[in-house]
Amino acid sequence: NNNNHRAYKRLAAYVSSDTIGLQIPKSKKSRASGKKISVPQDGVIELSSVFGQLLKSAGIILKAGERQNEIAVDGAIFQKKLHQALRKHPSYPQVVEEFITGLESHIENRDQFRNCLLPCVPVQNQEASNAVHSYCESLIKLLLGIEILQVNALYWLVKSELLSTIMQMICVSPLSIQHDIITSLPEILEDAQHSEVARELSSLLKEKTELTVPILDALSSLNLDLGLLSEVRQSIMVTVAAVQVEDLPVVVKFILRSIKETNAVEVISDLRKKLDLDSFVSLPQIQASQSKLRNQPQASLPASQVNVNQDCIKLLFEVIKSAIKFQKTILEGWIKAIENVYSASDHKVLDLIVLFLIYATNSKIKKQIERMLRNKIRSGCLREQLLRSAFRYHPLVMRDLFPAILSLAEVFVHSADSCIVSFGSYMYKQAFTAFDVYCQQEIVGALVTHACGGNSEEVDVALDMLTDLVSLHTSSVVPYGVFLKSILDYMDNLSPQQIRKLFHILSVLAFSQGHRSSHIQDDIHMVIRKQLSSTIPKYRRIGIIGALTMVGSMAAKRSKENGQILEQAQLSKEQCRQITSLLELVYSSCGQIPQALALYYDELANLIQKGNMDLQILDWIGSSVVKDFEEDFVTDLVPIEDSAFLFPVKALYCLEDEESEATIAINLLPLVSQSYLNKIVSPVCLSPFFRLLRLCISELNSGNLEDIDALLVCPLYLTNLEVGGKLDSLSKEEREFLCTLLFHALNWFHEVVNAFCRQNDAEIKGRVLARLQNITELQSLLEKVLAASPGYTPPLANFDSETVEGMPINNTVGTTKKKNKALKSDSKTSSTDNSQMEEDTESNLPESEASQLEKDSPGKESRTSLIPLQSYSAYFRELDLEVFNILHCGLLTKSILDTEMHTKTREIVQIGPAELLFLLEDLCRKLEHVLIPAPAKRAPFLKGKGKRNAGFSHLCQRTSQEVIERVVEFLKPLCNHMENMHNFFQVRKQIIPNHGVVDGPGVNIQEHQFMSSCYQHLLQIFRLLFAWSGFSQHENHSLLKSGLHVLTDRLKPGEKEFSLEDLLSHSFQYLLNFQHSVPNIYCALSLTQLLLVIAEKSVINLKHKEIGSITKYFLCQSWMQPNGTRQKGTQFNDALHTLFCIYMEHTDNVLKAIEDISSIGIPELINSSKDGYSSTYPTLTRQTFPIFFRVMMTQLESSIKSISPGTASSDTREVQLEKLLQWNMAVRDFHILVNLVKVFDSRPVLSVCLKYGRLFVETFLKHGMPLLDYSFKKHREDVQSLLKTFQLSTRQLHHMCGHSKIHQDTGLTSHVPFLKKSLELFVYRVKAMLALNHCQEAFWVGVLKNRDLQGIQKNVILSEGVKEHKGSHGKGQPFRYPIFI
Repeated sequence: NNNNHRAYKRLAAYVSSDTIGLQIPKSKKSRASGKKISVPQDGVIELSSVFGQLLKSAGIILKAGERQNEIAVDGAIFQKKLHQALRKHPSYPQVVEEFITGLESHIENRDQFRNCLLPCVPVQNQEASNAVHSYCESLIKLLLGIEILQVNALYWLVKSELLSTIMQMICVSPLSIQHDIITSLPEILEDAQHSEVARELSSLLKEKTELTVPILDALSSLNLDLGLLSEVRQSIMVTVAAVQVEDLPVVVKFILRSIKETNAVEVISDLRKKLDLDSFVSLPQIQASQSKLRNQPQASLPASQVNVNQDCIKLLFEVIKSAIKFQKTILEGWIKAIENVYSASDHKVLDLIVLFLIYATNSKIKKQIERMLRNKIRSGCLREQLLRSAFRYHPLVMRDLFPAILSLAEVFVHSADSCIVSFGSYMYKQAFTAFDVYCQQEIVGALVTHACGGNSEEVDVALDMLTDLVSLHTSSVVPYGVFLKSILDYMDNLSPQQIRKLFHILSVLAFSQGHRSSHIQDDIHMVIRKQLSSTIPKYRRIGIIGALTMVGSMAAKRSKENGQILEQAQLSKEQCRQITSLLELVYSSCGQIPQALALYYDELANLIQKGNMDLQILDWIGSSVVKDFEEDFVTDLVPIEDSAFLFPVKALYCLEDEESEATIAINLLPLVSQSYLNKIVSPVCLSPFFRLLRLCISELNSGNLEDIDALLVCPLYLTNLEVGGKLDSLSKEEREFLCTLLFHALNWFHEVVNAFCRQNDAEIKGRVLARLQNITELQSLLEKVLAASPGYTPPLANFDSETVEGMPINNTVGTTKKKNKALKSDSKTSSTDNSQMEEDTESNLPESEASQLEKDSPGKESRTSLIPLQSYSAYFRELDLEVFNILHCGLLTKSILDTEMHTKTREIVQIGPAELLFLLEDLCRKLEHVLIPAPAKRAPFLKGKGKRNAGFSHLCQRTSQEVIERVVEFLKPLCNHMENMHNFFQVRKQIIPNHGVVDGPGVNIQEHQFMSSCYQHLLQIFRLLFAWSGFSQHENHSLLKSGLHVLTDRLKPGEKEFSLEDLLSHSFQYLLNFQHSVPNIYCALSLTQLLLVIAEKSVINLKHKEIGSITKYFLCQSWMQPNGTRQKGTQFNDALHTLFCIYMEHTDNVLKAIEDISSIGIPELINSSKDGYSSTYPTLTRQTFPIFFRVMMTQLESSIKSISPGTASSDTREVQLEKLLQWNMAVRDFHILVNLVKVFDSRPVLSVCLKYGRLFVETFLKHGMPLLDYSFKKHREDVQSLLKTFQLSTRQLHHMCGHSKIHQDTGLTSHVPFLKKSLELFVYRVKAMLALNHCQEAFWVGVLKNRDLQGIQKNVILSEGVKEHKGSHGKGQPFRYPIFI
């Protein structure tokens, strides 16, 4: 009503005035002075007016001076009471006017007005104060909340002055009052004033950051146009980097709310750049928050100060989480913004956590986030350092994301990519370290699930993670021992190495110093005894491995617990007794089973090799092994009665200079004969027992083997091995006996080389080289004997797995060719394809060269062929990595001393090609096994677990990083040997004409073959090494640089400081120098793939030009065999295909390259003789033409896809012309290739032409015709010429369709319907293009005749005129083609 309006108008005038410099009107003063106000000493104001009485009855006590008004009831109750009192008053509604008049009189006093604007305080009465909230509104605000007093009197003010007045009030008011005024602005102001107040608030935000929260709250409620909103957001974005952490959630919330679909990616990208979360977290806060998470007290740090930043950061991510959950635009914007970051240095912890948030809140795009994370990890953008920072600085946020982290880690561990698996493992480890016991339990449970139910690689990863956790966090893992024990129920599915890991984990928990767990010890003992007593070999093996692993923990001198190396106290007598009793139990359980006893020797030797066994136990073992070995396997060198044996006994391979000096021999042949008679001592145990003996002696004597060096030079009891052509006269039993004897002799020499390769004495080194020569000689003999022994199964040499399944046994006498599939590659196959790397090392010689070597070997019987020993590698003893120290040997001097210790003779001993090849082949197999992930390998069908590791038992106990470190140490001698190969073939090329044909007098073809194979294996070793996926991980960059520095030092010796890019560039140049010496196309391919591996590691210079140049150089070479014939065959074709694909992928201009070959090389081939070749491209022959043709058609079709369709709006005239020229060249190339089928009409060529011809036509319709639509008027002649050329090609394609039907070749006719459909679409599309450009008269349709490939007409499909029809390509219908005028 009017009274209310007038009253509230006066109230509003006072409220909107300057609260500090308030000028009270004189009239008001006089009226106020007439009133009597009672002010007692306690400051309570007693008013007799309606205003005072009603306030007092409602619960407000007015105060004078600096005392704030008190309230006895809750604010809402006060408002309700006052509202009822006013409505029920007898003089209502006049009482409202009286009430407002009383308020005016009261606030005329400056102090009383201030008190009315300040928050009321609860009364001092205890009973009343309990009913009042700790914070109450001011009296003025409470009155404004009463309905009958709510008259927006501010509208009576002049609108132009309102905003200015309010802003003045804000500037001079206390902070709390400023907060209230700013948050009330959207309700006070009209919509028309929102833009103006937004600008004022934006300016105020820059001046007073403490008002960030109310200002942004107010801005969020204003109606702003897009331009102003963007302007406001930009001004706020500038302050993000400097804003207080407490205000950060509100700032980010406003920015995210202001985002529109058109600018989401731009705004979020700017926001993520400015958000620097690391600056808000200090180390004390990190420690305290982690302590809080783990419920550990931190008395030294005040909790309020410690938690504030972490809580604000947590609230910030809640804001982001809410935005991405409910706003699709923001969700897609975050994803795109993170996707657009391509550098590891530009990625932040924020990116990782946001991706985790998206994964946790949006189930529909989980796969997309997984794929994105994989790509980022694989490219090296997201590194483990970033993950570590996330857990370290933001544990509270990460704790809330634990389910998502656990799910992602599980997915990553399932991956086939080693770097993804590594990242998933690190997620598990970091989560275990940072989170509480509940999370730790979940993590252990997940790892146990991986170990029990995953594939072999997943089990390995899980057990490796558990091993790390047990070593670094022993105390934390001990409570979950019962979970880990459950893996024992799944040992049937574990490989021997996995069983070692499992028992190591349980043994550490059982015997750790501070947590000796008797129940785990008892369970392990029970399982081991049960397995040892089994009659099934598989379970007995598990028992032996488990028992020896347990002994390793019980008898360890040092142990790693909770991340620290602890020295163990000396074993007590009782502990020694327990250990020796367990060893005796294992030994007795082996009984008379040679394979079990050999496994016992090998496992015990593995423990000793680690150098961590207590000396008391080591002495106990050493006291028996020497004596037992001598009794079982060593005999005096005396004549033996050989009537009881299949072959006469003869001592061979003695390294003493005089037979009289040799006093002992290895009793091999008699033991092999006795094993046939089931005697106790088996030759199977010879090599494992010797390994145990030499490791025990070495450990007890600090690496000195003088006590057993006689075993290096002593002979073996064998038989006369000069069998020659006598093999056919031997019985099957005699041939198999001879094979067994040779296998045992080779395995003995393997272990001898393993034992003495570490010795530094020059004489011993020379004898080790001599043993290597013995190995290569025996291998050559064994290949011959195996070829004559079909169905023979060798004796076991590795005993920790099942008998090797799937091993190719020779079942027929004759040539066995193992085709090397290493060189096969699809045109899209990367040079570092893992499956290709695996197969590269399957055969030591290419097929054609191996067969040539067989033909040219002296004394070779025509009926007997060699059996490659690669397929028998699991039956040979494993060479240690230390053996490759022999590669360091150049020329060695072997001194043979007389009795006066004077030098008697001096003899130069050098490692020969055969010995070098033997070592390189083995190193190649090792690198392939340990560096190529198992999922990339094509395992035989139904191949069991653990078979892959057969023959690599010792290697599998090393990590891939340890292997890489050792191989990097061998890089220098490997470079020496590769340079020797380079020099060897360079000299041959200079001396011997005719493209390196070496078939002549005085030339050793066999040596040439060995050197070629050594060259190829050296290149493969370099490629396998540098292609290791682990180099992409940041922590392995120094190892990569060490390897590259070795290569760089060959080019720039003496210089030390290089960046990674410089090292890659210099290494590439060093390897490029070998291009002129490669002897065959297989080495050329290996060198090219090695260069690709090096080039792909660079992010700056990918060396495309150099790769294209070297591959073209190889394509232009005449690759000859040593006998003067050209290299050919399946493997040659595969290598050529891969090389040509690499050339086409790295050439500067694919279309130009195709034109050169098709217009130069192929005409030269056509004009050559039947067995001729292109003089420009000697690798182009009639046999290899299908390879060239397929690759050119594939690359042509791929290249035109990269030509984007041109439109009048998007391209300039010059750009359109450039694209038209590209299409013109492409169509010309296509025309040449299609017409080649007239000359080369083989089925493979026709099939390729039909398939890729259709794809070319489809791409032309999709990408080429839109360009012609817009180019026809400007470049009419060029377009017509292009279409006429293309028309000739389509006619030839139609002839091929007819040819396929005439010959009823189903393989070819399957392409015909799709091709004809594309050809007819081309007709209509050309007609539409001409109609678009108003040139229909330039088009008419003719009828194609049915012709053969040469264009000769066979019959007319239809003789009458052509009618328009919608038909298909059914029988009897004409096929139309366009004719252009």
